[in-house]
Amino acid sequence: MSKKIKTTATPASIVAPAASLDWGSGLPWGNSLPFGFAAERAMQPPILMNAGQEITGNDLLALAEQHVDESYVLGARAPMSDADWKGPWDCAEFVSWCVYQRAGILFGTEPRHDPLHADAYTGYWAQQAKTAGATVPVADALVTAGAILLRYPLPGAIGHIAFSDGEGGTIEAHSSKTGVIRGKAGGRRWDVGVMIPGIRYYRGDEDITPTPPAGVIRLTQPLTRSSRVTQIQERLRELSYAVGPADGIYGPQTAHAAARFQADHGLVADGEVGPATWKALKL
Repeated sequence: MSKKIKTTATPASIVAPAASLDWGSGLPWGNSLPFGFAAERAMQPPILMNAGQEITGNDLLALAEQHVDESYVLGARAPMSDADWKGPWDCAEFVSWCVYQRAGILFGTEPRHDPLHADAYTGYWAQQAKTAGATVPVADALVTAGAILLRYPLPGAIGHIAFSDGEGGTIEAHSSKTGVIRGKAGGRRWDVGVMIPGIRYYRGDEDITPTPPAGVIRLTQPLTRSSRVTQIQERLRELSYAVGPADGIYGPQTAHAAARFQADHGLVADGEVGPATWKALKL
C-alpha cells in the first residue's frame, strides 16, 4: 500500500543557498550564489497556477507516486510532452518529466525551451539550480514535500536525483534492479536540495537530521588513498573491470570501473563505493 502524501500548513520559501562546495570550485556549480534572503525573495517568480490552483510540491510528489514500480534504464530519454509516458526512466528524466507535466516548465534540461529535444541530466540540474538561486540545504529538502535531493555528477560517473516526500523518504527512478521506488533519503550522500522557483512548497513540522553514510569512498580532492581502495581495485580487476594499477588511489579510472560494475549489478552507477556497492563486490 502506498503511503498517503500529506499537505502541511506551513509554506516553505526558497532559503539561502547551501554553503560553497570545497571540492567543486572548478565546476560550473562549484560555488553558491551570494544572494541573501531578501534578494532571493525579490527574484522569485509568481507561483504557477493551473485552473486557479497553485502548483505545489505535493502535486509533483503525487504524480511521481503514480509511476512507482515502472522500469529504469540508465540514459533513457523521456518525452517531456508525453503525458502518458510510463518509462523506462533514468533518474534525471523522471524528475524533469514530472516537473514539466505538472508545472509546464523545463528544469534540469538542455535545451531549456524545447520539450521535444529536452534531455535531462543531474549536471544540468546543478547548473540551473545554482543560476536560479534555487538550492537549499539538504536538511530543508528532507522536510519539504516535493523538494528535490541532488547528488552532483563526478568525472567518470553519474550523479543522482530524487524527490523528497518531506518525511525522510524519497520517490525516485533508482536503478535497473529496482526501477522507480519509494526509498529512504538517510544513509546516502546528497550534495544539495532544490526548490524550483514558481512552485509552492510546504515544510513539515518536524526536523530531520541528515544521516550521511559512513565510509563512502569516492573521488575527492586530494585523491583518497587507502588499503580499502586497493581491495576495491583488486576485486574489480578480478571481475574483469579495467581499473588500472592496484595502487590504492581512488582516481577517475577506478571510479569509472566502479560505476560500470554498479550499472551491471542494478545499483546507482555513481562511482561511489558505499555499503551497497561494498556488499555487491563481496568485500
